[in-house]
Amino acid sequence: MTVTEEFRAARDQLVGAQQDWERARRDFVWPRFTHFNFGFDWFDQVARSPERSGQDALVILEEDGSRLTRSFAQLSEDSNRVANWLTGIGVRRGDRILLILGNQVELWETMLAAIKLGAVLIPTTTQMGPHDLQDRVSRAEASWVVGDSETLRKFTEVQGDYALLHVPGVYADRQQAQRPEVPGRTVHSYQEAYAASPELEQLVPTAADETMLLYFTSGTTSRPKLVEHTHTSYPVGHLSTLYWIGLEPGDVHLNVSSPGWAKHAWSNFFAPWIAEATIFLYNFSRFDPAALMRSMESAGVTSFCAPPTVWRMLIKADLAQLSRPPRVTVSAGEPLNPEVIEQVQRAWGRTIRDGFGQTESSLQIANTPGRRVKFGAMGVPLPGFDVALIDPVSGAEADEGEICLALDPRPVGLMKGYYGDEAKNAEVFRGGYYHTGDIASRDSNGVITYVGRADDVFKSSDYKVSPFELESVLIEHPAVVEAAIVPAPDELRLAVPKAYVTLASGWEPNEATAAEILQFALTRLAPYQRIRRIEFSELPKTISGKIRRVQLRQTEEQRAEAGAAREGFGVEYREADLGLKRP
Repeated sequence: MTVTEEFRAARDQLVGAQQDWERARRDFVWPRFTHFNFGFDWFDQVARSPERSGQDALVILEEDGSRLTRSFAQLSEDSNRVANWLTGIGVRRGDRILLILGNQVELWETMLAAIKLGAVLIPTTTQMGPHDLQDRVSRAEASWVVGDSETLRKFTEVQGDYALLHVPGVYADRQQAQRPEVPGRTVHSYQEAYAASPELEQLVPTAADETMLLYFTSGTTSRPKLVEHTHTSYPVGHLSTLYWIGLEPGDVHLNVSSPGWAKHAWSNFFAPWIAEATIFLYNFSRFDPAALMRSMESAGVTSFCAPPTVWRMLIKADLAQLSRPPRVTVSAGEPLNPEVIEQVQRAWGRTIRDGFGQTESSLQIANTPGRRVKFGAMGVPLPGFDVALIDPVSGAEADEGEICLALDPRPVGLMKGYYGDEAKNAEVFRGGYYHTGDIASRDSNGVITYVGRADDVFKSSDYKVSPFELESVLIEHPAVVEAAIVPAPDELRLAVPKAYVTLASGWEPNEATAAEILQFALTRLAPYQRIRRIEFSELPKTISGKIRRVQLRQTEEQRAEAGAAREGFGVEYREADLGLKRP
């Protein structure tokens, strides 16, 4: 059996067991290859098959209505052209390529080409400034940078031994396509790639454990870590992601995610193409729920994944605008509040299924197809992952503890490690487990519920408080768009829960609104969970959109140190001053 046949057999087994989680868990075994190349051994083989050759592999719709489509066969050939061109300008196996592109076809061409060549990809968001780019070039040892004119001009301030590859941008830059001048740098024109040969031969087999991707984490509590993935940890590992989503051959999959982050690779590259599905993208400059639903209708989207922020914005719109809801609705990135799940279920007759994974892994835990969803829960361990909850104090398995992955056998969908950080590797790979840093609980049916990052959970009057539980209640109030709970230092209780809230349009950030929201929460939370303070604010986030609770905690610590002289801080409303009472 060839590696392609073995990979397809593993895929087909999971697709066939989508409605039977217990069977999938029992029967699935990770393919463990000695050599594997996603470009040659999978994508090109799919592109040559009669049933997929002419099928759209990628569809990108722009705001102005223009549409780009590429079949599997076209992308196979064009990625070969790019690979040959890269070789011609000096790219070699193991070279590090910083890839900084938006949702444009060159991103997918470059990723496939680099994988075929054995070059190492460092996907990076276009929002990075020179300081962050310097950190990425230095720590990831980049020797090539791929970007549009605006991005490449930022590199006038970035030191290092690298060359620039200019790609026409998505909008106006595509028409002009002129290479920017960057002093002291060689700037190659990506347009020259299309004149290269569409034929490409794999001269040296790709070892399964060769480095393929370097991803910087979003850094909610510390500086970004550098995650190292191999030619199997993501390409093969995302079999679990395919299973969670419920993708099938021929599906049209839309995932709302920005390039440069791991979730984009999960659902806009590996999982859909493993399923032999079409990847559909809608490019927007500003999020418009109605326009997104129109694009889904026109494209015939059958599978839809979006982060909680997008789902919350969608339910504020009229979900009935979409007359043909997708068959599959999923969410990942942060836990999804039950209120959002209920509203989508009422409008579309679909249940959004949460999934949990990390940049460091493919999907580990999820609400899978065919299983009844327990609202607010993450779900169950996915095929190929042996999940244990480890008590941080005793180190023993418990009903509540840190989410850990057993390493014997090691799941294929797990990173090789943190590049260049042996101390961190020793910390997370200890005691026979990979430690995620996330806390969860497990009920009598084996269903796992997220509690919070280990750094976010805190004690109040000796009771443990999960920010997520309190935030899930707050988000049910119509005034609340987003909320973050952090501990506010308190002389009597050590700390009390405080809410930072972003208000919906039409609500004023005043005492009356504060009283209404806190009273609403008071009737729905246990006494030890009482939210005793509230402040209205835009929430600080990482560049990937995750809430930086650590920054809010620091603000509270500074406020406590400042004492009565609290100049420079926002307006805080306290439950004790509002005269609220439990019903």
